Amino acid sequence: MKRLLRTAAAVLALGLVAPVAVADEETGNAAAHRTASFSTIGSPAAPSGKGSFRFGVSSSATQIEDQNTTTDWYKWSRPAPEGLGRSPFVGEGVQGYSKAIEDIGLLEDLNVDSYRFSIEWARVEPRRDQIDEKALDHYSKQIDALIARGIRPMIVIHHFTNPLWVDNPEDTGCANGPSDTNLCGLDHPAGGPLVVQEMAEHAKLLAERFGDRVDEWATLNEPMVYMLFSHAFGAGPPGKANLSAAFSTKFVPAIRQYINAHAAMYKAVKRYDRYDADHDGLNSAVGLTASIKQYVAVRDGKISTEARDIAARDRFRRFFELNILDSLWKGGFDTDFDGTADETHPEWKGTLDWLGIQLYDRTGVSDPGPTPGPNTLPAINVDVCGAPPCLPLLDPTYFIPAMGYESDPKGLYPVLKDFGARYHGLPLIVSESGIATTSGKRRAEFTVRALEQIDRVRTEGVDVRGYYHWSLMDNFEWLQGYGARFGLYTVDRTTMERTPTEAATLYSAIARSRTLSPAVRAAYGGSGPLTPEPGSGTPAQTPTTAVMPRRTHDSRP
Repeated sequence: MKRLLRTAAAVLALGLVAPVAVADEETGNAAAHRTASFSTIGSPAAPSGKGSFRFGVSSSATQIEDQNTTTDWYKWSRPAPEGLGRSPFVGEGVQGYSKAIEDIGLLEDLNVDSYRFSIEWARVEPRRDQIDEKALDHYSKQIDALIARGIRPMIVIHHFTNPLWVDNPEDTGCANGPSDTNLCGLDHPAGGPLVVQEMAEHAKLLAERFGDRVDEWATLNEPMVYMLFSHAFGAGPPGKANLSAAFSTKFVPAIRQYINAHAAMYKAVKRYDRYDADHDGLNSAVGLTASIKQYVAVRDGKISTEARDIAARDRFRRFFELNILDSLWKGGFDTDFDGTADETHPEWKGTLDWLGIQLYDRTGVSDPGPTPGPNTLPAINVDVCGAPPCLPLLDPTYFIPAMGYESDPKGLYPVLKDFGARYHGLPLIVSESGIATTSGKRRAEFTVRALEQIDRVRTEGVDVRGYYHWSLMDNFEWLQGYGARFGLYTVDRTTMERTPTEAATLYSAIARSRTLSPAVRAAYGGSGPLTPEPGSGTPAQTPTTAVMPRRTHDSRP
């Protein structure tokens, strides 16, 4: 178990998954002297939306909301004796529920035209089949306030957390079988189908209540990340470590049911969202977001060209990334992750209108051979790592100390090229992109470079329809607690004051003008080192001074 938890920490800290293709870079001088222009917002899925572009930001309910005591993550993280004390305590978040309407002022200041956020299932349905109308009214007012400010809502239906009654982490064995207080979870032969049914009913409720104003939906956020911490390693609620102990009898069935849940939610939204709120010809555009990686075959601290390591790299990607997506694209399921589907599921095929790409890191992968090591992933039999001495860094300034991995600012280009070809005809959205740092300059550089790579693939014909920065403000980062700061706005967790970073000021100007000017690209973009993380001691060249004017916020509207 200790080895599994060490492996869990290594894998989960990495974020999970992405291609290895490396393409020729756009010439630095040419990039710096060219204005990159982005069109206006359009449909994420309809043919009319091709060529459109949205500037947005993302957040999730549990990661920001206060008064959120009925989630499994609250019980899991709350110190004993009231809770289980199994990870950093989520507490009152950053008061994102109390300040929901006030925080829309932050979005307005950013000049974004879309906000991706989740609605907390456990708040809406704290007990099975008992709906909290006050919670629904709260989210309804939040949606109204967004629309009044010209900001289009995109709702994520399931972002990692559940009501306690779905799979109670205090009763993971579920000896008494499914009940209204514990359905026993996705991996239970009787409870799994019940959980799928409940998730579909929740999606139906949201579509009925908000479909007159909301057309854009994501069923699941990063499904394999959720499967890892919840059912593979037991590093998060419900705390089931089944990857090694019960791979075929528990872990694989949980994945199958989670895919069933996506398909069921997709069909529920399609049926019960009866309004074309954005007048694009579709009542709803339903997708999901996937955690993507850049995979690198490694051995002895160097890039590996050995066939066994390349096979391990591809095996890891198939397991964490491609199996679920291919299941939805092709209507089949690869139960042993060997690259060939051995189950047919026509009911899954065609249940993606768009796909969200969320890339954070590079991951080193190698074949452990006959003797597993401390970082060997059970069942899949690969070694994974995110930092030296195992993985050689592209640049020491790309390493993210708070997360323990390296983020390649140019990584979106090969990833988006690969997915555009792999799932040809499926619109893509960069539904999360960001960096954990206490430096606003460093975050601004990362943001501009991400947008440069998106512009590059769009000019080459890849159908990428938007960018959402992760995240609006500093928040609860799951196993990292509040130590990793991803926010465009920093949050003082004593006063809960939100303060714009240099990245917020710059992103606001970019979203307002819908361009990356030559001056901005020269100051923040390109392919050189990033501003070092404060206090990290990382050697780097000093980037060019910022040219965008700073804008201060003395008060929030």
